[in-house]
Amino acid sequence: MTFASDATPERIIPTELREEISRSYLEYAMSVIVGRALPDARDGLKPVHRRILYAMHELGLSADRPFRKCARVVGEVLGKYHPHGDTAVYDALVRMAQDFSMRHPLINGHGNFGSIDNDPPAAMRYTECRLQALTSDALLQDIEQETVDFGDNFDGSQQEPLVMPARIPQLLLNGSSGIAVGMATNIPPHNLGEIIDGVTALIANPEITDQELMQYIPGPDFPTGAQILGRAGIRDAYLTGRGSVTMRAVANIETLENPGRPSREAIIITELPYQTNKAALMEKIAELVNDKKLEGISDIRDESDRDGLRMVIELKRDAYPRVVLNNLFKQTPLQMNFGANMLALVNGEPQLLTLKRFLEVFLEFREEAIARRTRYNLRKAEERDHLLQGLLIALENLDAVIHLIRNSGDTALARQELMQVYGLSEPQADAILQMQLRRLTALEAEKIEREHEDLQAQIADLQDILQRRERVLDIIAIEIAQIKTKYASPRRSIIIQDDGELLTKDLIANEKSVILVTQQGYIKRMPVDTFEAQSRDGRGRKGAQIKEDDGVEHFFGCNDHDQILFFSDRGVVYGLPAYQIPIGSRNARGTPIVQMLPIPREEKITSVIAVQEFTEDEYLVMLTTKGYIKKTALAAFSNIRSNGLIAISLEEGDQLRWVRRAKVSDSIIIGSRAGMAIHFRASHAQLRPLGRATRGVKSMALRAGDELVGMDIIPAEVVATFADQAESEAPETEDTEAVTSYPGPWVLVVTTNGFGKRVPVNQFRLQNRAGLGLMATKFKSKTTADHLAALRVVNLDDELMIVTSRGIIIRQAVNVISSQSRLATGVRLQRLDEDDVIVTAAIVPPGSIEAEGTGEGN
Repeated sequence: MTFASDATPERIIPTELREEISRSYLEYAMSVIVGRALPDARDGLKPVHRRILYAMHELGLSADRPFRKCARVVGEVLGKYHPHGDTAVYDALVRMAQDFSMRHPLINGHGNFGSIDNDPPAAMRYTECRLQALTSDALLQDIEQETVDFGDNFDGSQQEPLVMPARIPQLLLNGSSGIAVGMATNIPPHNLGEIIDGVTALIANPEITDQELMQYIPGPDFPTGAQILGRAGIRDAYLTGRGSVTMRAVANIETLENPGRPSREAIIITELPYQTNKAALMEKIAELVNDKKLEGISDIRDESDRDGLRMVIELKRDAYPRVVLNNLFKQTPLQMNFGANMLALVNGEPQLLTLKRFLEVFLEFREEAIARRTRYNLRKAEERDHLLQGLLIALENLDAVIHLIRNSGDTALARQELMQVYGLSEPQADAILQMQLRRLTALEAEKIEREHEDLQAQIADLQDILQRRERVLDIIAIEIAQIKTKYASPRRSIIIQDDGELLTKDLIANEKSVILVTQQGYIKRMPVDTFEAQSRDGRGRKGAQIKEDDGVEHFFGCNDHDQILFFSDRGVVYGLPAYQIPIGSRNARGTPIVQMLPIPREEKITSVIAVQEFTEDEYLVMLTTKGYIKKTALAAFSNIRSNGLIAISLEEGDQLRWVRRAKVSDSIIIGSRAGMAIHFRASHAQLRPLGRATRGVKSMALRAGDELVGMDIIPAEVVATFADQAESEAPETEDTEAVTSYPGPWVLVVTTNGFGKRVPVNQFRLQNRAGLGLMATKFKSKTTADHLAALRVVNLDDELMIVTSRGIIIRQAVNVISSQSRLATGVRLQRLDEDDVIVTAAIVPPGSIEAEGTGEGN
């Protein structure tokens, strides 16, 4: 199809309509792609952002200068560089100042610049701005040294940079999003320190792969924090340029104590996924609750302030917090996906980039910028040295030069004669003519000579940089290292494995802790140094705010990286990393364990084990209240489902009570309330290994009215040393001198009324399983309700924490407790208040303890 007119045939060109539309639309599309929507892979900026930053730089709005009205900046950008609407420019400026939009904001804003609730910013006439220090140091540094190309602005009246001389991969640092014609980009922000480490690794090894780079850049780091679930989406984005990254809010379950009202459990949200509107999120949750699509929520409110975000979702009394939280993740933007599309302009063409390609494009650009800066400095140094050489010639022929100038008719003639007589260039002759008389002194002449020598060294160094690429790469590494030292910050977004377990080795210090669990199911974690060591016979220190009808059930030491196995009275085992247990102060009650584990409220945790590594040669030895014992391979518990695993099969009326770790060569010692103890091997002959869903065999014969109170494991080397000794070699005497030469280890015996002792292991001879055992202790008074409270195997370098039913804890070294025989009554370990009794004794992981205190705790 063609068209033409008979009126003015000389002005109309016959054109195919399809070709015209195709050509015109393609030109329009490329104009949008290159000029508006897609960022440049070199500096990570779109034209509007680049023009705003350059205009502010030209206005002198650096980080150490006063703020200037945003309207002034917008006017400067519109008038000189960006002939579009003021709203578009101001919106771009505002986003570069929002700390919830950019990982490292490029502009420092003063005033209302919007909020995470999608509140609009104040009008530009009210707000003020200036550049961030990072922007000046990492994006605008050296822009006057011909490091980048400049081009005409829209009317040719001004020059603007076509790219910023970026010193860091800004596109990865703050990310970018934009919709062009037929294509779009969506690049997530990253951590500054990590991407600099990635660039450094690429410089050191140009053959590094994308997979290897992920060791340095593990994933995005969003400004609002939150969690990233899994690595599959990150891997796809880094290796192919496209991937879906799952983000999840940071939510904790707390118990709210309101005066005059019963306590309520609540979900506290402190971090949201990137680009989530908090106000819209709360409206969405309220809508789902009203539509009965979300159960268990009684109230929702926003308690955010200048200290940070805090959304409180209060739950009904009969709600299960974990179930409600899972539903929130499933039905609301508390969990959402970030669709990464790593599209950027490379040499003016849109390209889908991998992680390594991103860094390669930046590195190539940075090398060119360093080379251009070096050539600029070299030219300036040579020009200056050229003038100095002329001045040195004049100083060497000072009298003749002065005579020549004085006898010249005018400046032009003097210049001409200087050039002819001494072979000077015109700039050198002008420099001599402009030289002040004070520079004719000997001191000034020496300064000129010294400056000439310095310039010669500088010129040689600059020429060496241009000739050797390794020098350029060294300069890049040094400059980015300086930026990392000055501006890098810790990662905000925690990357979580697919099963939800945190990457503890990278993110959490493996500190020593103690974990306390009460009879009513409250749990908390405390640093081990919360309790300084005290002398024997002290009052102790309060370890928890225990209710009158509650008491301490479990108290043990661990490391924060350990996996904690919780065994319930029903014979079910649950798993939880130690660091996920909330830290509490000494006076805190703790967190209800039902908030941490999916256990029914009527179920009770009876034993807790800390496991650092699930090895093949270890077993878990389990003992029930009816005396059934069995051992099961520890590896059988390495993968525990979210709703737990069956650990032991129980008959009606029986409960799982004690669980310990052991090897085949170890032995087992069990104590009863009446003060009896039995010691037998953990070998397959005495105790064959069984699967998880089995009951076990009989452990100890009990007299009428007696019951089991504890079990512990004696290490293999001790069993080998004393297995063949007769009991006669360990005399049953109350004389402590008879056991003072024993090297250890010992069986620590603690009674409910606060007395205890260390008994040599060799006084408990090895017996066959299911016997009555031997007497472990005599009680101080037979008229009081004194019983055996704890029986543990200890060494001299161990530390002990003794816990009472009221939550009083005393920490002391084992070596201050007297070593006595089985028939002795022991010494007082702790002075107890009326109606208070010892309930357990825990061994703290080995470590140095402080000097002993006075014995008076609080």
